[in-house]
Amino acid sequence: MAKYDESFKLRVIQQCLREDISQGEVARQYGVDVSTIRQWLATYRQHGVSGLRKKYSHHSAAFKREVLERMWRDGLSQRQAAALFDIRERSAIGRWERQYHSGGLTALEPQRKGRRPMSKKPPSPPLPDKERSQEALLKELAYLRAENAYLKKARCLDPGRAGRGARQKAQVVQGLRHEHTLALLLRAAGLSRSTFYYQRKAQNTGDKYAALKTRIRQIYDHHRGRYGYRRITAALKQAGETVNHKTVQRLMKSLGLRSLVRRKRYRSYRGSAGRIAPNLLDRQFQAQRPNQKWVTDITEFSVNGQKLYLSPVMDLYNGEIVAYQTGKRPVLSLVIDMMHKALTRLEPADKPQLHSDQGWHYQHPAYRRLLKERSLIQSMSRKGNCLDNAAMESFFGTLKAEYFYLNRFETLEQLQRGLDHYIHYYNHERIKLTLKGLSPVQYRTQALGAS
Repeated sequence: MAKYDESFKLRVIQQCLREDISQGEVARQYGVDVSTIRQWLATYRQHGVSGLRKKYSHHSAAFKREVLERMWRDGLSQRQAAALFDIRERSAIGRWERQYHSGGLTALEPQRKGRRPMSKKPPSPPLPDKERSQEALLKELAYLRAENAYLKKARCLDPGRAGRGARQKAQVVQGLRHEHTLALLLRAAGLSRSTFYYQRKAQNTGDKYAALKTRIRQIYDHHRGRYGYRRITAALKQAGETVNHKTVQRLMKSLGLRSLVRRKRYRSYRGSAGRIAPNLLDRQFQAQRPNQKWVTDITEFSVNGQKLYLSPVMDLYNGEIVAYQTGKRPVLSLVIDMMHKALTRLEPADKPQLHSDQGWHYQHPAYRRLLKERSLIQSMSRKGNCLDNAAMESFFGTLKAEYFYLNRFETLEQLQRGLDHYIHYYNHERIKLTLKGLSPVQYRTQALGAS
C-alpha cells in the first residue's frame, strides 16, 4: 500500500464527508482504493486527527487476544476492529485470527526477526585420564600450576581486590613470567595479549600527572588546606598552567587532599526596623567602584577562657579589609580607633555608605558624629537579621574556618599576630573566584590600572 501523509488523508476524508460526492468518486479522484478510504474514515471517526498520523507499534500477545475477543463478541468486522483499536495494518487482524486458530495464544507471541541462532552443541564429556595422552595431561598440569601461582600472587599484592583490574593483572603476570609461559598466565588472568602489552607500556611510561600533582600539593600546603579544587584550578591558571577543574578534582582525590573549610550557614532572626538609621544597603552587596560601600561588625574569639574581639571594615567592591582593630574588651574605642584607620584610606571626594548591625557601638553619638564629620552615610541592618550584613558575616565565617579552627593558640598575643598575618594573606594572596581568580588587592590594582 502506498504511503500517504497526514494532510493528504485529512483532505480525502473532508472530501468524503461532503454530501454531494460518494466515496467511489473520491477514490477515483485521488487514486486511492475505496477500502483504504473506508478504513481512514472509520479510524478518523474513532480517534480524530491523531488516528491519521504515522504509528509504529509493537503488539503483545495479550493485546492481540483482546482485539480478537472484542471482534468476536460484538460481531465487528476486521475494519471496525482495526478502527476501534487504532491498528493501521489492514491485514494484521486476519493474520492474528489465523495464528490463534492454528496455535492458540502462544502463536500470537511476536516472532524474533532475522536469522535463527545456531544451536550450540552440548560440550562433550571429558575423557577419562587413561584415554588422554601424556602430552595433554602435562599441558593441563602446567596450566593448573600457572593458575595457582597467579591466584597466590594476586592475593599477596592486594588481598581485597585479588587482581581485578587490568593494570594489576598485568603486574602479576609480569612478575611470574620467569616461572611460567606467558600464554598460560594470560589464560589464568583472563587477560588478552594486547591488553597486557598496553598496560606494560603504560607502567613504563610513568605518571604523566606527576608534575601537576606536585604543583597541586604545593598550592594546597601553601594555603594550609583552605583551597578546594576550584581555587587550586584558578591558582594554576593564574600561574600559566591550563588545566581542567575536573582533572584537578580527580588528582586531589587520588592524593587524599580536600578543603578543610566547613560549609558556611546563616541563621537569621526577623525583627522590627531600627530607629537610628535606615537599611539603605538593602542587601545590595555589589559596588561599582572602591570606597563606595563599606560594611563593618565585631566578632569574638576565645582562647583558654580569655576573649579577643576583632572589628574590621570591608570594602564591598572587592571584599578587601580596609582597616581593623583588635582588643580584649568590646569597648567603644575598639570601633572608634578602627574607624580612624579606615578614614585615612579615603580621598577627600570619597563618601562611602557604611553599613553595620544595630550594635550599641554603632548607635553611640561619638561614632555617629565621626561619620557625620566625614560625610559618611550610615546604614543599619534590621533588628536581629544577620542576613542584612551577610557580606561581613561571610568574612567572619571564612576567617574562623580557614584560620582560627585549624590552629591551636596558647595566648591572645599569639592569636593577634596570627590575625595580622591572615588578614594580610586574605587581602594580598587569597584568590576569590568572584574576582576573576584574583586576590582583593590584585583586583583593585588591576581595575585602577585599566581605568
